[in-house]
Amino acid sequence: MVRRYQRLSPAQVDEIWVRLRAGHAAKPTARALGLPTSTVRTYLLRCGGIRPVPRHRAGGRLRFEEREEISRGLAAGWSLRSIAAGLGRSTSTVSREVAAGGGRRRYRASAADQRAWARATRPKACKLATNPRLAELVAEKLERRWSPQQIAGWLKLAYPDNPEMHVSHESIYRTLFVQFRGALRRELTAHLRTGRVIRHPRGARLPDGRGGRPGILHISERPAEAEDRAVPGHWEGDLVFGKYMSPVATLVERSTRYLLLVSLPAGNHKADVVADALAAAVGHLPAQLARSLTWDQGHEMAAHARFTMATGIQVYFCDPKSPWQRGSNENTNGLLRQYLPRRLDFRTLTQQDLDDIALELNDRPRQTLGFKTPSQALAEALR
Repeated sequence: MVRRYQRLSPAQVDEIWVRLRAGHAAKPTARALGLPTSTVRTYLLRCGGIRPVPRHRAGGRLRFEEREEISRGLAAGWSLRSIAAGLGRSTSTVSREVAAGGGRRRYRASAADQRAWARATRPKACKLATNPRLAELVAEKLERRWSPQQIAGWLKLAYPDNPEMHVSHESIYRTLFVQFRGALRRELTAHLRTGRVIRHPRGARLPDGRGGRPGILHISERPAEAEDRAVPGHWEGDLVFGKYMSPVATLVERSTRYLLLVSLPAGNHKADVVADALAAAVGHLPAQLARSLTWDQGHEMAAHARFTMATGIQVYFCDPKSPWQRGSNENTNGLLRQYLPRRLDFRTLTQQDLDDIALELNDRPRQTLGFKTPSQALAEALR
């Protein structure tokens, strides 16, 4: 038995979007509306998680009431000039309307209004659909795991005098998610950082103050030069975990967003092991790139004094449940999930594998760097 798609009423569509923007997921939204979860998810998949623009009639077009007046005037034998004068419209407007509706004898207001409504809602071609060269270039960069923002910024630098080769990141997202635009394959969404096929609303949870530990230097005590990112050498760090709790340490330089990945022996993330592994990773850095390290309050950095003694780099700790205080590191960890998904056992990766991943990420342009790469920014900082 084939299950047909259930058409949603305008009121149900409005309620779905109200709940989604309030942070509700598809399942509780469907339960609240008394609908199958599959119905809501199918609807969201069809529109790519982006609310379609509501149908509306352009202000200058004839209204249904005006078409009724035209129909009555024709039935009464009035001239088109007289009908137009009574409506306050030009004679040519009424003439075209009558001709499109079948002429004087066949014109009917209801049928003419329905045809006009249907013509007004035809889909308009997006920029990527009308420019195959641009669409091919965007698809190529997506396959290289560039984000839509990186692609949009790079296009402006690569084609500064050719607006036809410019496209906004929002247009790329919409063309990927809303498939009736027909310019980019849905399979390309697999190369996005999240791998999603629909737009998801953003949301944030407030910290509740749990998890604080005494005896550490707070982020508020960090040098001012680290806060404004004017001087290189201030790092942010964290662990990212894979299958079977197999972690990899990540270090991101605040001013250049340069990334170091550090393998931990056999996935061991005890405090002394992490301190020694990080000390070995930063031991080769020049002095101007070894100033401070900011970490969250995870227990893996309980041996921070051991790390500081080995490297001379002071460790500062964020507030509990405040990941935005290490924003560069959090953002980079999100990018890393394209290479290090949670289903992967990181213990199968060598340090060389991690170095190759870091090299590729350091050669990707970043919007926050004016679409330079972290490698370029680091080279300029060292000069």
